[in-house]
Amino acid sequence: MTDNDCIFCKIVSGEIPSDPVIETKRVIAIKDIKPLAPIHFLIIPKQHIPTLNDLEDDDPLIGEIMSVAKRLARDHGVAEEGYRVMINVNRAGGQVVFHLHVHLLAGTQFD
Repeated sequence: MTDNDCIFCKIVSGEIPSDPVIETKRVIAIKDIKPLAPIHFLIIPKQHIPTLNDLEDDDPLIGEIMSVAKRLARDHGVAEEGYRVMINVNRAGGQVVFHLHVHLLAGTQFD
C-alpha cells in the first residue's frame, strides 16, 4: 500500500533518491535532510501507514522499528551515551509527513 503524493512512499519506491543507512524487509532508515541533532535518522516503514494510530495493535512492525533504532544507535556509537527515539502523531503532535516514521536523535544533550 502506497500513497502517490507521499514523500516517504516516493523515497521507499526509489522515485526520490536516498542513501539508506539500514534497510530491512519492512523498514528503511535514512539521514534526516534537516537534522535537529548531530545524529538524526528517520526510520520509515515501507508500507504507507499514515500515523501510529493507524498501526494495528498486534503488528510486530513497531518492534522492528525499535530494533532498527537500537542498531543505529549502536552502529553510530551513541547507544551507551544516550539517544532519543520520537514519534510525532497528527498535527497537534508535530507530525508533518503523514506516513508513520520514527526519529532517532543523538550527539547532543537533551533536556
